[in-house]
Amino acid sequence: MYSFQNLKNTLQESIFTWDYFTDFEKVKDNVKKVEKELNILNYLIGKEDIESEFVELIEEYPQIRKALPLLIAVRKDKLGCTPIITDIDALVPEHKQYIFYDDLNEKIKKELLIFFRDSALKDVLKNKHIKNLVDYCFGVEVGFDTNARKNRTGTLMENIVAKFLNEFCHDNVDFKFIEQATQKRIKELFNYDIEIDKNSRRFDFALHNSKSKKLYLIEVNYYSGGGSKLKATAGEYQYLNDFIKKQDIKFIWITDGKGWLTALNPLEETFKHNDYVINLDMIKNGILEAICK
Repeated sequence: MYSFQNLKNTLQESIFTWDYFTDFEKVKDNVKKVEKELNILNYLIGKEDIESEFVELIEEYPQIRKALPLLIAVRKDKLGCTPIITDIDALVPEHKQYIFYDDLNEKIKKELLIFFRDSALKDVLKNKHIKNLVDYCFGVEVGFDTNARKNRTGTLMENIVAKFLNEFCHDNVDFKFIEQATQKRIKELFNYDIEIDKNSRRFDFALHNSKSKKLYLIEVNYYSGGGSKLKATAGEYQYLNDFIKKQDIKFIWITDGKGWLTALNPLEETFKHNDYVINLDMIKNGILEAICK
């Protein structure tokens, strides 16, 4: 039907689209969670006696403290596992997360002033280096979101495959597919009982032919770069293929990316072991029709 050479020669250099770089919907949602607090903190910008104003604002609106970590680009969970040194002479790290979330008292007010000075927020706000904290935090969230790009690669690949599956099912009316297919959803939607190897098992797609009652379980991934994970991934899908095949279910592994050029041996081994290891170019050229006919 097709060769490993064909698979290797048609690996995609990129699947990235412009929306890969920043998830602006998530950025907007995260900023909205503290937008009111940020607007209150805007009051401090340009104030001369800013320390007194800061303490008074905290006393009047203690809830604004939860927005302060975002101003220094740190998440609550990171803050919780990062002890802070406030006395360089003593060099004693202490957990300070509580000053932003516990009930306000005199000790916390003093700690907040230390935070305000030492983090340099005092200087930044007093000297108007920031004009609007909502806009500033929008930028901070964009910066945070760059860390999520690696996770979005898998989503991009799933979106592309879903598009092809949509077209395939449109042209072949006996077929339907679902995304994030669990054992329970497969039973509910296709009335098909499957065994799973672990409770958390969730297949990227399940494709079902209502006429032949055939079920196809599909996993997808994309690797733009190499690494030791590729060999482990190839081995995992050999095992998964065998586990599923015993149930008279077809397993399709759709993988792509030039990263595989650094791990051709394990990929070829899995290609020879599994019934169906394909890439996007093969799908584009009608391989699903050949597999599912």
